[in-house]
Amino acid sequence: MLPAKFVERVLRELGPDEGGALCRALTGEPSVSVRLNAAKGLAAPSGRPIGWSSGGYWLDARPSFTLDPDFHAGCYYVQEASSQFVGHIVAACGGIGGGRVLDLCAAPGGKTTLYSTLAGRGGLVVANEIVRNRAAVLADNVRKWGVGNVVVTVNDQVARLEGWFDAVAVDAPCSGEGMFRKSEEARTEWSEAGVALCAERQRGILREAWRALRPGGLLLYSTCTLNFTENEGVLRDFSAWAAGETEPAERIAVDPAWGVVCGAEGDFQTFRFYPHRVEGEGFFAAAVRKRAAGGERRRGLRPQRDPLAWADRRAVQELERWVEEPEAMRFAAVGDTFYGYWQPQAEAVAMLSGVLNVIASGVEMGQLFKGVLRPAHALALFTGLRRGAAAVCELPPEEALRYLRRGEVAADRFAEGMNLVTADGAALGFAKRIGRRCNNLYPNSLRILKG
Repeated sequence: MLPAKFVERVLRELGPDEGGALCRALTGEPSVSVRLNAAKGLAAPSGRPIGWSSGGYWLDARPSFTLDPDFHAGCYYVQEASSQFVGHIVAACGGIGGGRVLDLCAAPGGKTTLYSTLAGRGGLVVANEIVRNRAAVLADNVRKWGVGNVVVTVNDQVARLEGWFDAVAVDAPCSGEGMFRKSEEARTEWSEAGVALCAERQRGILREAWRALRPGGLLLYSTCTLNFTENEGVLRDFSAWAAGETEPAERIAVDPAWGVVCGAEGDFQTFRFYPHRVEGEGFFAAAVRKRAAGGERRRGLRPQRDPLAWADRRAVQELERWVEEPEAMRFAAVGDTFYGYWQPQAEAVAMLSGVLNVIASGVEMGQLFKGVLRPAHALALFTGLRRGAAAVCELPPEEALRYLRRGEVAADRFAEGMNLVTADGAALGFAKRIGRRCNNLYPNSLRILKG
């Protein structure tokens, strides 16, 4: 059952035919969509390509993702089709390859992993989430994606990095009207007062984002709600606040066949996804540029602390053995754990680690014991892992699921010592054989509990 006040507003604003079609769609069955991780080479699934998303597919049927080893290997992300449109916006605006991207309100990580792919190993994505348990889920999904160019932070404010980012994306907390057919909680918690409260919060987040964006940079704003108050209304208020500082982004072309409703609010280009017009959930997105006006990117702040210690020569020799392109990386320790960073942004990560509350960054390599690396789980999922660094044990489907449940695995399949566990070629984690027994090193916190 849809909230009565919501239905009343939709019928008033869209009319009985259009509004009625939307309400019927919001009580129907949602579509199922995924986005492939190009760096992990999974073949196209049984389904149809999403026109606005490179690597995006609508699936013919909803599989049991929990029981799919490819899901746990980070070969794809289960991401709602409409929300994948932000990648189309970025591409139309010249891309973010090699750039610095701030993703605010980033959990659970669908858009973060998308920006990670688009930024590439020369770029850097700072994914901020203020709710700590949601940030932990975000960090898990970033590790699974495995590009190694993301810093996950938990901070109330990031505007201290004024003018530091080439692009800032705000996927704002909202009233969730676009998710009504997927979430009973969204329907039961919705209220007109909640809409107003969300809009007030969104205005504050947008201003914070604007301060962090460099002159000439790209701002993306999105919600999963449908009302004017949280969408165009917030953009209208923001445009008045930032008067004279905005300018239109590059024209973002949209195929009419997609069913997306295009519009404008001041200098913002806007895009609405109505579930009765588009095969996807309700979504709103907008883009604008910060007027350049001869400005330049500001330098990062002076770190308040120095948590990263760059690895010494002996440690580097062992760590380099585990990556395909060692000359492209730098290594550092936080306490007794080593991390790898792509060279172009390594110093930037060091600065951020001394300014923000960082809970995950780069690729966690593991710990050294007597000069030998005990690899972290994240290293198994890293797209830059050198497969020859450890023996590889390929498991058939049922045994792969036993491994993912953190069950006992038969030692005779494994070589002595450390093994990379794979299923259909996709890396799942590590296991270590010691004589006649084999230690399953899959993280207990990630194990499959279903079935």
